[in-house]
Amino acid sequence: MLKFERKCALGREWVLRDGEVLKLKGCSKKETCYNRDTSQIKKPKNHALVKFPPSIIPQSEEINSFSGQLIDQANAIGIIGGLSVNSCLKFTKKLNLKLQDKENELPLVLCTDPALSKELLSLEQSYFPSLSAKTERVYTNPHSIVQNLRRKRVFLENCGVCCVVMPCHVSHCWYDEIRENCCVPFLHMGECVAKELKEEKLRPIEAGSRLRIGVLATNTTLVAKMYREKLENEGFEVIIPDKATMEHTVIPAMEALSRKDFEGAQNLFRIAVHALLVRGVNRIILASDDLQQLLPPDDPLWRKCIDPIDALARSTFEYTQSVERCK
Repeated sequence: MLKFERKCALGREWVLRDGEVLKLKGCSKKETCYNRDTSQIKKPKNHALVKFPPSIIPQSEEINSFSGQLIDQANAIGIIGGLSVNSCLKFTKKLNLKLQDKENELPLVLCTDPALSKELLSLEQSYFPSLSAKTERVYTNPHSIVQNLRRKRVFLENCGVCCVVMPCHVSHCWYDEIRENCCVPFLHMGECVAKELKEEKLRPIEAGSRLRIGVLATNTTLVAKMYREKLENEGFEVIIPDKATMEHTVIPAMEALSRKDFEGAQNLFRIAVHALLVRGVNRIILASDDLQQLLPPDDPLWRKCIDPIDALARSTFEYTQSVERCK
């Protein structure tokens, strides 16, 4: 049985045994950061799961003074959690699939905050009155959300990560503000998707027109706008559902999902997808975790649809491999 103690940069101690946290001294609050670090564990390989209190994550007045590096691997990845922890888990799972092909491992540092997730969820559901009325209303302040996400980004930088990712569609609406003065590459999910679509060398479905890419999101005001900007920069024409499609398919699909009417939600979602396909789009970006779960993994429609987290995972893996080669 392997057992050892380590200290973080601010002196908090944790005891590890076979990659499992047994005790963490000095922690009393909920905000967490997960450190997947195998540097001190011999075979068989296990990953340490470490919880840090909010006091380790620098507050706004401490951003410039915090300088403790928690990990020393040159290819560590920093992950900022957002609306749902499921997106982060999906990202790490897809990244692990790439790593299995290379028989390699990467240290990951994940910062997630349940309070922030509630704020983002409340903001997302504010566009669906019928849904927000059924859930606890949480006051949302975009400025405080941005500052919260910036603190996490700064913390990850000071941990020693080689790049930062944010597998959350809604959080990307403030990407520029969060990235400001970032010292390491901060991958943008929309740019990763646009890059892969460009490399596909697709041909327009309608002769003489530009390549059309559809964006299907539950929040067209915030999320679809973000993807539109990145895709148009690469020369694509972006198609989003019209008002009638949103009101008669997408919004009812979300309402059906909230009632646990999965079949009804799935049927409405398929109608929304086909409504975009008949408008001549080559691909449809599914910019919503809720909508993605309505499409089974083996569904033929996936040939026309894109999960942005897939593109983010591939781009992240490619970047870490370039870091490895430069060692």
